[in-house]
Amino acid sequence: MRYDFSGYATKNDLKCSDGRVIKKDAFKHNDGNKVPLVWQHLHNEPTNILGHAVLENRADGVYAYCILNDNEAGKNAKELVKHGDITALSIYANKLKQDRKIVLHGEIREVSLVLTGANPGALIDNLNFAHSDGTYETDETEAVIYTGLTLSVEKEEVEHSMNKDKEVKHEDKDETVQDVFDTLNEKQKNVVYALLAQAMEGNDEEEEEAEHSDEGGNKMKKNVFEDNEDKSTVLSHADFVAMVEDSKKNYNGSLKAAALAHAVTYGIENIDFLFPDARNVTPTPEWVSREMGWVHKVLAGTSHTPFSRIKSMSADITHEEARARGYIKGTLKKEEFFALAKRITTPTTIYKKQKLDRDDIIDITDIDVVAWLKAEMRMMLDEELARSVLVGDGRDVASEDKISETNIRPIFSDADLYSHHIALANNITTKDLIDEIVKSHQFYKGSGSVRMYTTTATVLDMLLLKDSLGRRLYNTKADLAAALLVEEIVEVPVMAGVTRIETIDLVDTTMSLVAILVNLKDYKMGADKGGAVNMFDDFDIDYNQFKYLIETRCSGALVKPKSAIVIEKLPLV
Repeated sequence: MRYDFSGYATKNDLKCSDGRVIKKDAFKHNDGNKVPLVWQHLHNEPTNILGHAVLENRADGVYAYCILNDNEAGKNAKELVKHGDITALSIYANKLKQDRKIVLHGEIREVSLVLTGANPGALIDNLNFAHSDGTYETDETEAVIYTGLTLSVEKEEVEHSMNKDKEVKHEDKDETVQDVFDTLNEKQKNVVYALLAQAMEGNDEEEEEAEHSDEGGNKMKKNVFEDNEDKSTVLSHADFVAMVEDSKKNYNGSLKAAALAHAVTYGIENIDFLFPDARNVTPTPEWVSREMGWVHKVLAGTSHTPFSRIKSMSADITHEEARARGYIKGTLKKEEFFALAKRITTPTTIYKKQKLDRDDIIDITDIDVVAWLKAEMRMMLDEELARSVLVGDGRDVASEDKISETNIRPIFSDADLYSHHIALANNITTKDLIDEIVKSHQFYKGSGSVRMYTTTATVLDMLLLKDSLGRRLYNTKADLAAALLVEEIVEVPVMAGVTRIETIDLVDTTMSLVAILVNLKDYKMGADKGGAVNMFDDFDIDYNQFKYLIETRCSGALVKPKSAIVIEKLPLV
């Protein structure tokens, strides 16, 4: 084949300035491929394409045989290479795979003539490269790779075989850049001016036409070799390498932070405009909330009635007077005696209210903010209802926001007739606690089997119990539930730290909740027609605001005596 010059596009086992190494045959599959040859990796205009390069995979790297086009850009580039003004190649590669610092695979997309290679050694300028954590990277990664090796070129075009590696010798002359530049004709100098201006000003800036000294008498506006040239807006390759090193040492590998720190030094103002905006990883904001799985189990477990005024009646026939009696002839037969008791629970209103400015609704285009807000309102209303059923809302009695405990009666603080309370010593061991919970089943008079509602800390303490050989007594929650004689263990975050005041021997005593055993089928929640959960929307014209209200009017209470067991701890003495 006929080529104009050749050189190594990449070199194996050269440690780059960022510590990475290109391994042998990383680009083996590119052997024989023909890729574009461009100037300074600029491919935004056809004139920047100088020709093409044919790649040859070798034992020590990838060699490139470069053929220049016959257009003006190709001819001028050929002269620059022949005179030794341009001596370095680099490649642009993507689909890189690496194992830590070792580059194993990639696709060479183009070979480029560059003003200067890395000095000393090789360099990889990453365009979009995240360091590996030990696994191969298969994302769309790309890099510009410099080897810093010089080109091989003859004074005239010669014919070579791709399988031969013939070195071409240059004349040993101590020529300066100015000496070489003086050998160019005016037409070639104009091309150098244009290429240098394009490299300095960037792809996106409109190039200014420079006046040059020619036969028409025009005078050159600026000479790139003058000492007084203003280079304040030029970021050189050495400056870029300095920023990379600084980012590693002082900015935890953040090239952005290092570039911003050097912005004044290199004359780059508002460089943050070049970095892309952050993007959401989820379609809507994530809720920071308590675990809510228990809420559905509580609300779905309760019984529901189509009326809100709940009345429960009971007759205590456990007293001695209610027992059947033996009869002796001639004596008086005595009447059975027992008392009736009734309890009426009336409804209360529970609500949540929100508002949004109409301007905000219109301006937020990424998500349906109204639907998102309504979902939050329903989620929080359900949690408050479930909390009130088990332990109450926890607000002070004097608070105007408190959910009345005479309308939705908490199982934790309900009367002993309905919730049987068992007080344990504060320093009871976890093993003894399990025994006491099992024993408490004798007091249960409710429907069917029970679930145990408790805190995560209590469950973990029980699961961590071990025998004398260090083996876990309960491997799963199901095993623990079976040992406790309950259908399921439900972890309730809002039960942590819940207390109530109980008067014992005329002394107010703070009782700490441990667990509640109940079948919520015995807990009735009632709502009249229209009192179920409803969402209301309204628009305030004066303030240009949408207002949203979710509310329910309902009641709730245990209706069966001894249908719940409440395990508590006494204060630490």
